[in-house]
Amino acid sequence: MPRLHYHLAVQAFLLLLLFSSIASAAIVEHVFQVKNVMVKPLCKEQMIPTVNGSLPGPTIDVREGDTLVVHVINNSTYNVTIHWHGVFQLKTSWMDGTNMITQCPIQPNNNFTYRFNVTGQEGTLLWHAHVVNLRATLHGALIIRPRSDRPYPFPKPYKEVPLILEQWWNTDVGLLKLRPAPLSDSYLINGLAGDSYPCSKNRMFTLKVIQGKTYLLRIINTALNTHLFFKIANHNVTVVAVDAVYTTPYISDVMILTPGQTIDALLTADQPTGLYYMAISPYISAHRQPFPAQSTTALIIYEGATSSSSSHASIPSMPEMNDIQTAHRFSSNITGLAGGPHWTPVPHHVDERMFITMGLGLEACPTGTKCPGELGQRYAGSLNNRTFVYPETIPLQEAYFYNITGIYNDDFPDQPPLKFDYINFKVNTDHDYKMMFPERKTSVKTLRFNSTVEIVVQNTGIITTESHPMHLHGFNFYVLGYGFGNYDPTHDERKLNLVNPQMRNTVGVPPAGWVVLRFIASNPGAWMFHCHMDAHLPYGIIMVFIVQNGPTPETSLLPPPSDIPQCSWDPKIYDSPTTNIDLSY
Repeated sequence: MPRLHYHLAVQAFLLLLLFSSIASAAIVEHVFQVKNVMVKPLCKEQMIPTVNGSLPGPTIDVREGDTLVVHVINNSTYNVTIHWHGVFQLKTSWMDGTNMITQCPIQPNNNFTYRFNVTGQEGTLLWHAHVVNLRATLHGALIIRPRSDRPYPFPKPYKEVPLILEQWWNTDVGLLKLRPAPLSDSYLINGLAGDSYPCSKNRMFTLKVIQGKTYLLRIINTALNTHLFFKIANHNVTVVAVDAVYTTPYISDVMILTPGQTIDALLTADQPTGLYYMAISPYISAHRQPFPAQSTTALIIYEGATSSSSSHASIPSMPEMNDIQTAHRFSSNITGLAGGPHWTPVPHHVDERMFITMGLGLEACPTGTKCPGELGQRYAGSLNNRTFVYPETIPLQEAYFYNITGIYNDDFPDQPPLKFDYINFKVNTDHDYKMMFPERKTSVKTLRFNSTVEIVVQNTGIITTESHPMHLHGFNFYVLGYGFGNYDPTHDERKLNLVNPQMRNTVGVPPAGWVVLRFIASNPGAWMFHCHMDAHLPYGIIMVFIVQNGPTPETSLLPPPSDIPQCSWDPKIYDSPTTNIDLSY
């Protein structure tokens, strides 16, 4: 199809979706009271910020085409934003909930109402705070069902079960050190630590099932910094969606979810009546990185099981923590459900090609401070040798909309400043040494409306190779291919899937490897592209795409809402009344 006709067809399809959704849409309204409460998942009572007093927070349930209205009342001691992870925010980018990118945070004793339409998406997403560390306890499921006249593209399950995977610390999340990544005390499933930990023996999530029935598991990894394996003893599951995009059904006995990823999977209770553990365990791809190795468990109990004692339950054999091949095999084998609901073919013409090196670097250790990083320095993040610096006076999108200068630089490079052996990095020259110290800048890349963008994201070994979950706000992208080593267009481009690739909003870039992504920049506004490990936000593994307006008012960025929070103080990203930042790393 010619390029112009292709883009016109996509626009017509989206407009059709919009009009058909409005015809059957409802307004779904929630009140989020952000407040500090005392909880005790393990041995120690701990004061944490929550939404409506619960961990995890409330599940939001909408149908495709509905308008969601959420009144956030901040009665906590923290500055807060709420991000609707994976929601396109078509024409509502001010509602994206990204601190100092689309809004100033909601300060204590203040409130703000998020209002947006959910169009062209079905499946499981999540909402969470987008201020460093607060995502640890401010999060919940966002479930988008088909409109009432549309079935699932798979047999209707008997029951649907959200499974929210979490990371827990026995300390105030506002007191967590941001550098290095804080070592957690446990993992949780739906807020419970299970019997893997002595202090939570009698607090475990249980799922009661009926022999022969099929259950839709809506699995969400809300952990701050940890990829998680998920497995059920003696059972396979069938993956039917990832990141709220339908997939070709894929049968597996194990799954991997990076922070921010979701999976919809069908579980059929087809084993002998009994008790079976489901478990999560960490996947650690970086060298020398400490993490608790212990699994966290929940229990599946078949109707009619003779004993409720978990000592009789079957236990899954979990992958090793550094099992890169198992993680890669699962992630790379998923394909999109071509022709299914909301599917659009892969655009073949590319307008913008980018090659982005991604990983860690270094920055100078502050005078008078001892820094235990490489060469006695402290760690910094790097995308094409840039460390992102958050704006400190007004949000980036506001600066763009009102054409305010001095807030950001429209100079994010399409290529790294130096070509080198990305995986096997060695310091042989002064240029190599300089590559270890990325430039600190608030850098954006401007995209023309409706342009097709292809990004090769290349992991580097400058400090260590590690799987980084890269999340793009405002869009899904086609994942055309994964691989290990340095990306070689001569050999690797021919392996790309242009027929039915998976679509995601968050992708784990393989350690010592690469991914190729493609998306159409059809959504005006300022959109973050960043590592979804919260420890890497202060490192600056972030950049921002600014998508320009289209040719009509309907394809242009609207002014900000009149009640959007204002920055009446120095709104640095780490500013919080109780935040204690250790700057020695």
